[in-house]
Amino acid sequence: MDPIDIGLWLSGLLVVLVIMGVRVAFAAAFIGFMGLVAIFGQKYGLEKGFLVAVKMAGTVPHSKATTYALSLIPTFILIGYLAYYAGLTKALFEAAKRWVGWLPGGLGVATVFATAGFAAVSGASVATSAVFARIAIPEMLKLGYDKKFAAGVVAAGGTLASLIPPSAILVIYAIIVEESVGALLLAGFLPGLVSALIYGGLVIFMAKTRKDLGPPVTGFTWMERFETLPGAFPILFVVFIIIFCIYGGWGTPTEAGALGGFVVLLMAFWKGMKWGNLKDALLETAKLTVMIFTIIWGVLLYVRFLGFADLPGVFEVWIAGLDQPPIVTLLMILAAYAILGMFMDAIGMLLLTLPVVFPAVMALGYDPIWFGIIVVKMAELCLITPPIGLNCFVVAGVRSDISVQDVFKGASPFFVADAVTIGVLIAFPQIVLWLPSLILG
Repeated sequence: MDPIDIGLWLSGLLVVLVIMGVRVAFAAAFIGFMGLVAIFGQKYGLEKGFLVAVKMAGTVPHSKATTYALSLIPTFILIGYLAYYAGLTKALFEAAKRWVGWLPGGLGVATVFATAGFAAVSGASVATSAVFARIAIPEMLKLGYDKKFAAGVVAAGGTLASLIPPSAILVIYAIIVEESVGALLLAGFLPGLVSALIYGGLVIFMAKTRKDLGPPVTGFTWMERFETLPGAFPILFVVFIIIFCIYGGWGTPTEAGALGGFVVLLMAFWKGMKWGNLKDALLETAKLTVMIFTIIWGVLLYVRFLGFADLPGVFEVWIAGLDQPPIVTLLMILAAYAILGMFMDAIGMLLLTLPVVFPAVMALGYDPIWFGIIVVKMAELCLITPPIGLNCFVVAGVRSDISVQDVFKGASPFFVADAVTIGVLIAFPQIVLWLPSLILG
């Protein structure tokens, strides 16, 4: 059997395994190893082919996972958990509540903007959803908000951490396609803001059309509003440190993340964080980091198999040869991502597909930074899409009184908001490219 046929058959088997519920990391590692055995077995004989595959299975994940840029991921995740234990998230939510709570569905709008603010110091969507499930949902339920609505807002708001720097998934995209981490982090700012505004607009629209979703929060004086600003300044300070360090030429993104983490740690101790809280923050960071790296290790083996099977090159030639406008092909690819998102987590999906899809999209003439933001925004859908939307499971796990089915129902209107956001970014690519071109040239 020819290597391309082996690649196609085993890739189809991988999809079946993922749909059956096998974890992406283990399914990809298994298929990748079997594919390498098949290809090298044909070339050198089964015994020697097996030994070559075993050697590659041991060296490829280690050599790639020790990439310096990947050390950025745990630092960004740690910043988010330390900010929570430092009380910065409560202060941020209180500020958002007093400033925008008067709008229809005010606490929902406040949650969206507070999650966007927290996303600026947290690299993980899951961490953002877990934090605000503890902070925002009790406040909304206390004022009589619909629990599905409250849970859906938190789950969807958490996805903003995928776009707004520092974002772990943008870092992973940059490493996969060998683009600038700094440029991608900058490119995520404005699309993240646009996405937050569209989410906020959706919450207002829903609250105006359905009065039972939740009331506005009124009665705050201007003095009470301004009193909350000092509590939100530490978030802005940490964001400034990270940006200044990266783009002022003072350090790498990894060094900026480490410095940001150190500053938040000092803030947390100043705010009275106990050693037990520090232990929890470190453990949660370690758990999430290990989950991400396990996916990376497993998928890298599959990606190496794809390279030997030459599937990326074949797919690139096929895509470039299609007799249709490039935008139609792009929309078909995005639709495929939306379907895959129902069965795979965001990081696993990007790791599996980008080695094949990225060269083809570049052959169509699209900008790699712009496509990175588009595909990461599509990946956000994975976090709130049934049946495995991770953010929804996290919210349901934190709030035992809300079922995961209710969280999925509450998050479903935000699919429309995400579709609108993607449409805006496709129609106006300068929203993505303006800031990187302004600062980096």
